[in-house]
Amino acid sequence: MNPLPDRTVIIGMLATLGLVFALVFWFVRLNPSTPPPLQWRDSAPLRPAQPALPGKPSNAALI
Repeated sequence: MNPLPDRTVIIGMLATLGLVFALVFWFVRLNPSTPPPLQWRDSAPLRPAQPALPGKPSNAALI
């Protein structure tokens, strides 16, 4: 069995590298990175409890 010519091996290697890079860039374009989820310190501040209306029991009295 004769060895492959150098030109054939080099073209095959370049074609393989080009195909790998094309697949990687295609995948990254189709699935862009998403922003990371919010951390506890990045979340919106809690709203203060609403004051109870006169004549109606507050939620704290139910506990």
